[in-house]
Amino acid sequence: MTVKKGNMVRALREKLENSLEAQASDSRFPSYLFDSEGEVVDIKGDYALVKFGKVPTPNIWLKLEQLEEFK
Repeated sequence: MTVKKGNMVRALREKLENSLEAQASDSRFPSYLFDSEGEVVDIKGDYALVKFGKVPTPNIWLKLEQLEEFK
């Protein structure tokens, strides 16, 4: 899948948990990243800004390879 603005996505646990980003911060990721849909609101280079709207959380930048279409 090619990620574009407006796509509904979720994070891929196996790609996020073993990433450089996980090693550089708290690796206890909230379940909503993997279980609920988020909307891609911006893309810069290899990263997408994702808004998870059903829970009151800040938007998060994730690598494009760490995302999949929400089904």
